[in-house]
Amino acid sequence: MKKSMVVVIAVLMLALLLAGCKQTEGTDEGQQTPEKVTIGGVEDLEGRKIAVQEGTTGDILATDIKDAKISRFKKAVDAGIELKNGKADAVILDEQPAKKIVENNPELMILKENFVKEDYAIGVRKGETELLDSINKTLERIKEDGTFQTFLDAYIPETGERKALPERTATNYDETIVMGTNAEFEPFEYIEGDQIVGFDVEVAKEIAADLKQNLKIENMNFDSLINALVSGKIDMIIAGMTVTEERKQSIDFSEPYYTSTQVIIIRKESLKQ
Repeated sequence: MKKSMVVVIAVLMLALLLAGCKQTEGTDEGQQTPEKVTIGGVEDLEGRKIAVQEGTTGDILATDIKDAKISRFKKAVDAGIELKNGKADAVILDEQPAKKIVENNPELMILKENFVKEDYAIGVRKGETELLDSINKTLERIKEDGTFQTFLDAYIPETGERKALPERTATNYDETIVMGTNAEFEPFEYIEGDQIVGFDVEVAKEIAADLKQNLKIENMNFDSLINALVSGKIDMIIAGMTVTEERKQSIDFSEPYYTSTQVIIIRKESLKQ
C-alpha cells in the first residue's frame, strides 16, 4: 500500500513538472519581441503608425502612404505627444511647427529628408475680388518695405534669436474684418497668455490696417476653417494654409506669402543607421 502510494505521488509530481514546463514553453512562444522600428525616409513609412494634425497637408500626404495607420489630432502638439509616448512611429507636419515640437522634446528629431514643399496663402470667399486685391497689395507692400522681414526676424529668425517687434499705434475703425485661424501652429499662430500671436497675426494686422478696419480673430479647428469662411462666419483664413486644388474648388487664395516644407518627425532611437 505504501509502495502504491509512493508511485502515485511520484506520477503526480512528474505530471505537474511536465505541465509546468509546457506552460513555460507556451509563455516563451507567446512573448514576441516588439519589432524595432527604423525610419530613414519616406519609403520607410509604409505600414507604419503615423500621427498628423487633422485636415492638414500632412494628413493628406499620410493618407497616400500604403497601409499607413493614421492617428488624427486637432492639435499638432498632440501628434507629437503620441510619437513621444511610442503610440506612433512618425509625425508628418510643416517644418516650423515641427521644429517647435522637437525643441520641446529632445528625444525627437526631424529627418534631413524633406517630404514636399508647399505654399501658404490667405483664403477668401469666392467672388470677393476687392478684398483679395487689397490683401495682395498689402503682401506686396510689406515685402517691399521690409515689414515682412521684421515679422520673420521676430518669429522665424534664421539665427535662432528672435528680435522684438516695434510697438504698434492703437487704432479704432468703424468696420471689422474677421480672421479665422487655428492657434495651435507655432510660430505662425499660437496662444501666449490670453492673446493669439504669431507671424500670421502680424500679417493680418497689416491687412486690416490697409483696409482701415479693426481685426478680430476667431480661433477654431483647422478642418473647420473653410466651412466657416464659406458660411460667412469669418472673412479670411490666415492659418498656414497650403494652396491645394481641392481647396481652390471652395475658396480663392491670395498670392503665396510663405514657402514651407513638410517634414517627418521620429524618435531618435528609430533613426535608420
